[in-house]
Amino acid sequence: MKEVNISPAGMRIMHLLIGNPAQSVASLIKATGVTRTAVTEQLNELIAGGFVERATERLPGRGRPRHIYSATENAMLLLGGNQRLVVPAIWKAIHEIGGKRLIRDVVKRASVTVAEHYKKRINGRTPAERLRELIAILREEGALVEVSELEKGRLVIRKRSCAFVSMFEESRAVCWLDQEVMSDVLGASLRRIASRHDGEPCCKFELFSSNGS
Repeated sequence: MKEVNISPAGMRIMHLLIGNPAQSVASLIKATGVTRTAVTEQLNELIAGGFVERATERLPGRGRPRHIYSATENAMLLLGGNQRLVVPAIWKAIHEIGGKRLIRDVVKRASVTVAEHYKKRINGRTPAERLRELIAILREEGALVEVSELEKGRLVIRKRSCAFVSMFEESRAVCWLDQEVMSDVLGASLRRIASRHDGEPCCKFELFSSNGS
């Protein structure tokens, strides 16, 4: 998810929308007690951030439709602060039940599902081509990720943000998941050369066979 800075007024509107039926501008004005302009500005910012979506509703007996607004899944994820507690607890439970072998099996199966989400949108033939397409998709999703080319055509992926940060835990299972997903999508092996777990500011991966040979 992209880094966001939602104003207190925007958070108030988002709280009114989460878990409630879609609402009109008029109903939000009534609930907040602020002007139409203020509500509209906040809604536009929340829509741009992917936290609110707009639909059109035509009421019986009215010729002109109206816009209604609802919270997206991203809004709920933004408020899901306990993910940092719950998700690591799930990994811990998996380890206690089945040890490292069960964790590897879970990671492998989960990585296949996540990789399919990206593979169906990628057409490149070589790992390097597929990598550049993957980077473009990740950036569209708000990820801070870059690729640099070193000597002899070596490609290094630098992930400054992490889609799995809520799963950060000491066993590094989420790091395996991240690496497995990218390897599957690219059809090539990746080597982790830097990790947040080791105190580095970001995770880095080196792509083998980047020339597709």
